[in-house]
Amino acid sequence: MRLTRAALTIAATTLTPALLLTTPAFAAGTAAGSSATVTAPSDTAGATTPVDEMSDDDVRVAIARIIADPATGKAVHAAAQAALDGTIEDQRYFLETGRWTAQAEDDGVAVARILFIATNNGDKAVIREANEALDAGTPEALRAFLETGYRLAQAEDDSVAIFRVLAGADERTDVAVIREAHEALETGTPEALRAYRETGYAAARFEDDRVRVFRILGAPGTSDALRAAAEAALEVGTPEALRHFLEVGRYEVDG
Repeated sequence: MRLTRAALTIAATTLTPALLLTTPAFAAGTAAGSSATVTAPSDTAGATTPVDEMSDDDVRVAIARIIADPATGKAVHAAAQAALDGTIEDQRYFLETGRWTAQAEDDGVAVARILFIATNNGDKAVIREANEALDAGTPEALRAFLETGYRLAQAEDDSVAIFRVLAGADERTDVAVIREAHEALETGTPEALRAYRETGYAAARFEDDRVRVFRILGAPGTSDALRAAAEAALEVGTPEALRHFLEVGRYEVDG
């Protein structure tokens, strides 16, 4: 059964409210936010034997393995369980046809989930490609997006985001941020771009913030109160403490 766009949206928003706090991460076979996880269809037990050449026991074992696989989606899991509870004819039908219909349903929900997250993150290329896959609506289009299209579209969005970081960076104070951004862009892989957005930017900004705080400490005109506040921020030592000092605390002390 092919789900409507409205049904897919409801499924995506019901399953993933917490994913709004994350962004997709990539790994072999996955694309997940932080988050939106892409699962490849699990192979039938040994995987190369045609279903009509499998014994009844082999068929049941193959379905049991699909059910036990943590990567199996909800629709495939439900269809597999229903087949296992049914006749051998039901089970053979599932392996030959039913699982792929269910996989398309799971893929549709996965694409809608990615679209939901991308919309909240403002990732235009991902939004564009996800909508194209959902509009096409075929199992092939949905799977192609999950396996390759999503990764490439996210890389496009990540590149745009990094260029925006560079455009807003100050060459005097954002040295590490600029350095790491250029390194990610020069590497150019989807993984390098995503790593910068997920962790590299925050780590580089922390490095720059520490340098800025030490410069304040070393400035001859720094007051005792400002010096104490800077030292307190460094003693806490977290990115949040340094950022708060630079954006708020320093002005409260001398203000």
